[in-house]
Amino acid sequence: MRIRLIGIAVVLLSSIAPAFAQEMPAAYTEVLTFLGKQGDFKDNVLKVNIPRSDLRVTIRQRPAPTPFGFGGWVAFTRAADGMDVMMGDLVLTEDEVSPVMSAVLDHGLQVTALHNHFFWDEPRMFYMHVHGHGTAAELATKLKPALDLIGKASAAPAAASAAASPATPAPSTLDTAKLTGIVGAQGEQNGAVYKFTLPRADLKVVEMGATINARMGLNTWAAFTGTNENAAVAGDVAMLESEVTPVLKALRQNGLDVVAIHHHMIGGRPVIIFLHYWGTGPAEKLATGFKAAVNELGKHGAATASP
Repeated sequence: MRIRLIGIAVVLLSSIAPAFAQEMPAAYTEVLTFLGKQGDFKDNVLKVNIPRSDLRVTIRQRPAPTPFGFGGWVAFTRAADGMDVMMGDLVLTEDEVSPVMSAVLDHGLQVTALHNHFFWDEPRMFYMHVHGHGTAAELATKLKPALDLIGKASAAPAAASAAASPATPAPSTLDTAKLTGIVGAQGEQNGAVYKFTLPRADLKVVEMGATINARMGLNTWAAFTGTNENAAVAGDVAMLESEVTPVLKALRQNGLDVVAIHHHMIGGRPVIIFLHYWGTGPAEKLATGFKAAVNELGKHGAATASP
């Protein structure tokens, strides 16, 4: 009887496994190879990693690890018409913005946002959101000229100085169990950074027939680094228009700096507004401030899918 039960359990687990594991489509494998990047395929989305590990960024002279907010990316997902929708966030130094933007536009892609994530960052960093629609191979071909410029733009004294800087972030000693308890979700450790990524699963957003989920950028996140007594947090909040003011109030009442308010997508419905925040202090206090902002989400109006 015991052997029979074990056999049934194995069959059940085998039938469940495909729901959790996805084999990467050949077209997406070819994209990674063509771009020369690493990535993964989950929730029907190919996420391509474009980290700025070539730079050494400081914020108020405090070394900031790459996973703290300098991991650029592009994501691909299949649309209803059989084509792919591509969205992404390119992390750029000031001198890279104009040449990269021209390369994106000249090759038939869209730029949907350009903004900062921090105050007092050296070198100054900017974030460019890109968008495209077509086959995965076409989109990769259009994107590659822009990616090839990243890290290679002409004369960048500040970036070069930062890249050569010996400043290195200290190892994180955060009590991640306490942070998890405050936020009410599990985070992920990446080097010296512990990051929470909270999907806005309550929002149903469709762009050109493709579902825009957390891996396509529809999420709220918080990245922590440092020690329990002296931590830093940075992150992004995805909001409906009706949620913007309540979230702003929650962040400011908890001493967190709001550094940017913007959109990532144009023409979509419902309109999704994103904001970036940053703060330093005891980790527990920072997590409480982030949680206060998260608590305002989903309370100030319903959302419907865009056409």
